[in-house]
Amino acid sequence: MTHAAALPASLWQAILRGIPGHCPRCGGARLFRQWLKPVDRCPSCLIDLTHQRADDFPAYIAILLTGHLVAPIIIMLSLEFDLSPLAMFAIIIPLVLVLMLGMLQPAKGAVIAAQWWFGMHGFVRERPTGLE
Repeated sequence: MTHAAALPASLWQAILRGIPGHCPRCGGARLFRQWLKPVDRCPSCLIDLTHQRADDFPAYIAILLTGHLVAPIIIMLSLEFDLSPLAMFAIIIPLVLVLMLGMLQPAKGAVIAAQWWFGMHGFVRERPTGLE
């Protein structure tokens, strides 16, 4: 079982545990058993993760971040280089796909961490001693 000292001290610490795919409560075990499928229970601290309801929010986060990262690249490519539309598609489409797919799991980990931190959807709201 996890001791109170291992609990994150802030929302941001919990999110920083969730982004790389670690349990937001203990940070010691994997959060996902498959690419976007979370484990039912953390093997380290035994927290029940079946309460998470990330739904489409991680995809919205990934879309927002991808758009903000790719828009300047599209502008730069169109202003600085004389590329055909086919060449632009050949650069942008793979870039967008890689960014979107690469951001989905970290975004879902962050959303699950935030849900746990705030005690949403059946999670028990927990704080280290002295932060309550």
